[in-house]
Amino acid sequence: MKMVVRCFSINLICLIILSGCATYQAQKVGPTPIIQADDEILEAQLMDVGIIVFNSAELTEEKAKKEGTHPDIRKAESHFIPYHLKNTLHQSSQWGAVRVVPAETNSVDLLVKGEILESNGEHLSLKIEVVDATGKSWLKKSYKEKASAALYSGNSAGEKDAYQDIYNTIANDMAKYKAQLSPDEIEKIRSISKLKFAQDFAPDAFGEYLKKDKKGMITINRLPANEDPMMGRLLKIREREYMYVDTLNEYYDVFYNEMWSSYENWRTLNLTEQQAIKKIKREAAIRQIVGALLLAGAIVMDSGNSSSVRALQIGMVVIGGQVIIDGFNISKEAEIHSAAIQELSESFGNEMKPVVMEFQGKKYELTGSAEEQFKRWRELLHKIYKAETGFDLDSPTESATESKTNP
Repeated sequence: MKMVVRCFSINLICLIILSGCATYQAQKVGPTPIIQADDEILEAQLMDVGIIVFNSAELTEEKAKKEGTHPDIRKAESHFIPYHLKNTLHQSSQWGAVRVVPAETNSVDLLVKGEILESNGEHLSLKIEVVDATGKSWLKKSYKEKASAALYSGNSAGEKDAYQDIYNTIANDMAKYKAQLSPDEIEKIRSISKLKFAQDFAPDAFGEYLKKDKKGMITINRLPANEDPMMGRLLKIREREYMYVDTLNEYYDVFYNEMWSSYENWRTLNLTEQQAIKKIKREAAIRQIVGALLLAGAIVMDSGNSSSVRALQIGMVVIGGQVIIDGFNISKEAEIHSAAIQELSESFGNEMKPVVMEFQGKKYELTGSAEEQFKRWRELLHKIYKAETGFDLDSPTESATESKTNP
């Protein structure tokens, strides 16, 4: 009895520990219409949203093959999916400016972070976290949906995706949380995002305007004067950051629209391929089991001197062997289907093109990945700030290439 109680107690403790580790709530998504704002939202209550390019953790060839995708597709999806979420948030009319950003930034009121857990045309599973400028987590959820062939009809780039219900659900969850906030709370979030940006560029001047508690939550200690000239300059600097991100989003928009048709075709075909592979593997397993049983039956059968029994025994061996061979052939066909999926994946990738930004009659060419470009542009913004506050603008470093403006 004591042993039973001990085992029960251990199992209960393990269950509690495991449930405590599950920080992301899982939600299976069904048909979900988007919640749109009933009335036009006042400018002072509009929150700017930044959607970080989704985490595309290294996906090995072997793991991708098991999932029914390819690392190149996953890399492309890490830009495609957040951009479609941006379009969905725009459709809701619940937000101010919504931008896809390559890395975390203090220039927005709300940050959306995401990770693709599974995506192969048949299943989509996303892990989403939404955090405001105060450090408050609005939601931590994983969303998943299974597609059917019917969901791949009537879709349109920028408007409706096969997994639109997932995007709508995320947008609705964000809108529902925002609806619980008072106008004063929204205004505080907007003020904190401005002060965090100011601290980033002028920590000595704005270091004491905000305070952070032990849990990492940020509150306002004091506010600058309404006509504070230094804050005015910093807000102009923030506009320049928006200018770069808007330029980057134009690139994402082109990439998204160019990818749409091929991606829809790939996902539709991949759905068919995934279903075919499952059917083939199921049939192969059944045939191999049946074949093995026939062989086993023939071996254990007592033939005696009966020619009819011997003939039946030989027939069972032949049939059983053929069934096993057919099963392995079907398994080989499944591998061909998998290879076809990988071949379809090869066209997907995302090479970031150089972005040219202009300031004070000079052009700066930013190269490298979007993350590298974003970092380098922020370095330039620090130099611009120094120049506008009385310091000489340092000559561009290797972070950016300068060229004179064409007349």
